Amino acid sequence: MRILITNDDGINAPGLAVLEAIATEIAGPGGEVWTVAPAFEQSGVGHCISYSRPMMLAELAPRRFAAEGTPADCVLAALGDAMPGRPDLVLSGVNRGNNAAENTLYSGTIGAALEAALQNLPAIALSQYLGPEIIDREDLFEAARVHGAGIVRRLIDHAPWETGLDYRLFYNVNFPPLPAAKVAGVRATAQGWRRDTFFSTEPTTAPSGRRFLWVKGGPQHEPTAPGTDAAANLAGYISVTPMRADLTAHDRLADLERVFA
Repeated sequence: MRILITNDDGINAPGLAVLEAIATEIAGPGGEVWTVAPAFEQSGVGHCISYSRPMMLAELAPRRFAAEGTPADCVLAALGDAMPGRPDLVLSGVNRGNNAAENTLYSGTIGAALEAALQNLPAIALSQYLGPEIIDREDLFEAARVHGAGIVRRLIDHAPWETGLDYRLFYNVNFPPLPAAKVAGVRATAQGWRRDTFFSTEPTTAPSGRRFLWVKGGPQHEPTAPGTDAAANLAGYISVTPMRADLTAHDRLADLERVFA
């Protein structure tokens, strides 16, 4: 199996090394793992692509490239230039921090998997929820490191992939903020919503007197509805959420048709 890996934390991020180990196990002795990741951190860029400017692509080692672009750019760079032929699977992550609930909509980790799905490739995004039980541990990614390959393998072998549809499925996996031994299991979940948790801005003044704004995230340990991703993660479970790029509110099309009838 030929696997492409990328992330949004950057080519030197420890989570990417965890993902490389997962991908190497999945690819097997005769497989290949290709890395095309951002040269610098690209957290929060979503599905952005560098449509109005070129990007530099540097080969750091065999099958390992750094791109001055976004995670979605990295998928495009791999398909269009870095890799000879297409990968069998695209993995994105392992992100430092959760990509559950509304975070999903901002995530560059998700953006890479979404772009792969738009390119008709099977894709999985993986993220590690952070919390007080692991934040001071030497290995933040232990849950992902121990359980990641098993989750990916089960998805490859048994999950629906719906090839041939206009907007094919991809999967969003979040590991709970716990040591590996405390993980309670796996749950299939919907995307959640943290009520009263929003991104905001905080002003600051530089030594030069210029005024800047920092973008701030909201609390990450607010529970979401039962059966959704963050709720499962905070209860100790790995969440697996099937996703598509189709943003249509299909349940409201009939109502809208009546409005314009």
